[in-house]
This record gives sequence, C-alpha cells and structure tokens, in this order.
Amino acid sequence: MTGKRTPSTGTPGARATAAATGTGGRRERRGPAPHTFELTESGYGSLSRQFPSTPRGARLARLAVVKQLGHWGFGPMSDASCTVALVVGELAANAVCHGKLRGRDFFVRVNYEGPASRFRIEVSDALLVRTPEHPVLPPDDQESGRGLCLVASLATRWGWEPRDPIGKTVWAEVTAERPGYGA
Repeated sequence: MTGKRTPSTGTPGARATAAATGTGGRRERRGPAPHTFELTESGYGSLSRQFPSTPRGARLARLAVVKQLGHWGFGPMSDASCTVALVVGELAANAVCHGKLRGRDFFVRVNYEGPASRFRIEVSDALLVRTPEHPVLPPDDQESGRGLCLVASLATRWGWEPRDPIGKTVWAEVTAERPGYGA
C-alpha cells in the first residue's frame, strides 16, 4: 500500500464524531464536574462541587470557593474569604493526601448561613479513616501535619462523620463578619 497514512481523526467517521461531540476526535480530559449553586432570596446559599483527587484539584477547590465568596459579597482579601479558603485548602489537601482512593474524586460543599455570616465547610472523600479528635502539632522540623491544627484553631466547631455509601466527610464551621457590618 502506498500513499499518505491518514491519522485516525482524518477518517470520515472520526470527523463526524468530532463534529457531533466537539472533541476534535480526541478524548476529552476529565476535569472538575460542574458545580451546583443554590441561592435563597436572602442572598445566602451553598456551593457544591466535585474535584479530582490531585494537588491541582485541591487548589481548584480553594479557588472556586474564593470566587463564590466574591459572589456573596466577600472580597478575595477579606478575613472571611482568607479564613474559609485556608480551611477548604487544608481539608482538600487532606482529602487528596489521606483520603484518596483510585478513581474517586472528593467533594466540597460550602453553606453560607444567615446574618451571622456562618460558613459550614464540608469536604468528603472516599476513604473511611478517622481523623483525630484533638490534632497534635508535629515536631518543628517536620514539614507537614499542621492542617487539622490550623482548622481547629480557625473553626468554631469541626469534626467528621461517615459518608454513605463510602468514605467520610470532614466539616468545619467558621464565623466571619460580613463586610460593611459590625463596629
């Protein structure tokens, strides 16, 4: 057989599939699932989103939450945004490092509740491993192990619970003043 070799995306069937799906004949890379956002008439609501169990997924979770807090009226450098972002980042990093199960993503849910500006942060992963009730600081020369200590110091309450059908949800509640309110 002589002549040019046609790549698989050049065949009529592949071109038709690519045109119909918009993929250019290639498989689409799996990324974060679309998020859901619920907003009540009072302007409070929740954000729920699934992320890949990778360091990039943990970063995207933190960035998505900061963006959502902006929609709720908290600027990216506000105390509330920085605190919630730190808690989400630490819990997401723990889900990636300690709760990763091959082929399973982790989920983030942030509920924004009431005029007291209370946030309930939930990060769910696929591994049912208990978290310590009272985290202990690691030795000074250790580079990791401080995440839950940070969460415990910033949250008014935190804990974990089993998740159906598999895994666990680690949650934290943070109270922060809404910009333009208070003294």
